[in-house]
Amino acid sequence: MKAMILAAGRGERMRPLTDKLPKPLLEVQGKALILWHIEKLAKNGFKTIVINIAHLGYKIPEFLGDGSKWGVELLYSDEQMSGALESAGGIKKALPLLGDEPFLVVNGDVFCDYEFLHNFELGDKLAHLILVPNPLHNEKGDFSLHDNLVQNRANTMYTFSGIAYYSPKLFENVALQKSPLAPLLRENIEKQKVSGELFAGVWHDVGTPQRLQELNS
Repeated sequence: MKAMILAAGRGERMRPLTDKLPKPLLEVQGKALILWHIEKLAKNGFKTIVINIAHLGYKIPEFLGDGSKWGVELLYSDEQMSGALESAGGIKKALPLLGDEPFLVVNGDVFCDYEFLHNFELGDKLAHLILVPNPLHNEKGDFSLHDNLVQNRANTMYTFSGIAYYSPKLFENVALQKSPLAPLLRENIEKQKVSGELFAGVWHDVGTPQRLQELNS
């Protein structure tokens, strides 16, 4: 199974830190956010990792190279000319690099101790979402769970972690343009095509300078 790290976002809420660096290169405990992912993906058996780049994107391959340092192959899906295509659009553009089999996707601006599974099986589902308890900045949550199926609405809601396993088929009808992920997921949740699980370990959305400072302290 291949993996993809979403690293193309502008990081508006993280300004001014992201005026000179793409958000995935900001450091947690002296190490770039994206490196925490790459090292764990390599440790857990992933061999090929696709990274999409846009805002100050050239700095990411300059920093990481081809991945040989970590025993992986790093491939770059370049959105610098078009501008960031959002999550669904970015994944659609990267499909030629990801291939025909299910793949893992993780947001480049989260910090977590979730153990990525290189042999995860989707079965007949199009996606499997990792949900987490709601943080203070998203108290209402995004989705619910019932019998391992993700639901759009319920009394108990959880937050989408930005970590998921996807089938390429989920993106067949996505246009190669700016396309958000949430509407695509919600549409397929209604068709009972999205499974999920609740992860209760360490997880942080490093979305603002304050959250980054809190994580580092």
